Amino acid sequence: MKRNPGPGFSITVRIKCAHNFDGVAAASREVAEGGGLVDWALPAGGAPTARAADLSVFCRDLDHQAEILERLRRADGIEVVNVDDDTYAVHRGGKLRVAGAGHLEDANDLSRQYTPGVARICRSVARDRERSFLLTQRRNMVAVISDGSAILGLGNLGPEAALPVMEGKALLFKEFGGVDAFPIVLATQDTDEIVRTAELIAPSFGGINLEDIAAPRCFEVEERLQSRVDIPVFHDDQHGTAIVALAALRNACAVVGKRFDELRLVLMGVGAAGTACAKLFLAAGVGEIIGVNRSGVLYDGKPGLTPAQQAFAAMTNPGKRRGGISDVIAGADVFIGLSGPDTVSERDVRRMARDAIVFAMSNPDPEIGPELALPHVAVMATGRSDYPNQVNNVLAFPGVFRGALDAGASRITQGMNLAASEAIAAIAVQDGLTREYIIPRATDRRVAPAVAEAVAGAAGRDGVARRRPPIPGIGALADA
Repeated sequence: MKRNPGPGFSITVRIKCAHNFDGVAAASREVAEGGGLVDWALPAGGAPTARAADLSVFCRDLDHQAEILERLRRADGIEVVNVDDDTYAVHRGGKLRVAGAGHLEDANDLSRQYTPGVARICRSVARDRERSFLLTQRRNMVAVISDGSAILGLGNLGPEAALPVMEGKALLFKEFGGVDAFPIVLATQDTDEIVRTAELIAPSFGGINLEDIAAPRCFEVEERLQSRVDIPVFHDDQHGTAIVALAALRNACAVVGKRFDELRLVLMGVGAAGTACAKLFLAAGVGEIIGVNRSGVLYDGKPGLTPAQQAFAAMTNPGKRRGGISDVIAGADVFIGLSGPDTVSERDVRRMARDAIVFAMSNPDPEIGPELALPHVAVMATGRSDYPNQVNNVLAFPGVFRGALDAGASRITQGMNLAASEAIAAIAVQDGLTREYIIPRATDRRVAPAVAEAVAGAAGRDGVARRRPPIPGIGALADA
């Protein structure tokens, strides 16, 4: 599928020309004729009389960048002075900085924030370790942990290559949920070592977000780690995906008038996200789910399944249907794709039930392009930001952890996940559902607070909340 020009491959090009405005217009025409998009153009240095300008140009990929630059270099009256890749520019030196929460201006501040005053805080926490959630960063700090074994759709690239993603995750935690988060990448892919390392650093944090850890190892890491620590452990690739996908599915069904308990849903890609989606969908009341992976349709007792796949098969496909995707998608109400690009054909989608729903969420290239699927389906969603109905985990994890931290939750339950999904769906309902709007946009600032409130309430109902007093007034906890 041919990508549209976008910010992920944008470049900033500085040009010189005899007449600034004419030169910018000529350069913009060259970009447009080459299939690119000029996002903005400004005089270099901010001086409108300067005979130089900076253009931000959206491209499709690296090859397209080169094509656009070649067109500009060949154009009459335009000199390309400098080129910068915008994505590399925002990553230089990393995306995070550490900043103190208070002022440190004189000896009095130093005495309170460090020695000798900090000794009183140490003794207070030693007397009651729960006070670490009031008197330290634990109140609002999450560890974002990865072993680099399943980075986005790129695969096993190792811990160093995972760090830019973990930094980005931490940035999103802060931006949307007001949650402080710190990226930690581990130079091991051994389950025992991952669990033990995370357990050892847990006293520094109020929650742990596992990220980009490959299946089936991620299941065991999450389960074992949660059994050893009394703070929430959340594998976003699993549960974040499931929460947002369920919210989108709930509203898609409302648009087309289908009931959850009557759905036949085909799910392609039975890894971490697929398994979590199936569990949450079933908990929400979806009638029938059939899973498909590279070996074909999964059914209980199928030879060669891993323990995780067998567990999935045991809770799905009650009719034990067999074959491949083409054998089970005919007549299906919903297709959920969490596999890879171009794995479903237009013919397959055409054979689905009337008013079919397709979520092709492989990113950046979906299981089927919207251009092929849309003539045959009622509602289409992808994982991409350049199409309507983007299923994006950022709608879930900042609010989930905000609510869990506010409630002092010891874990995240399925009830909390369901509550988060319902809160996301409700915002889109308030706005008015359409076939092209079944879920809030990823940057919608209303989402995280709504999710946090719903999650905190569910934590109380599920008995995992340890309500903590607000930070103001905690001086009463001191030395007594």
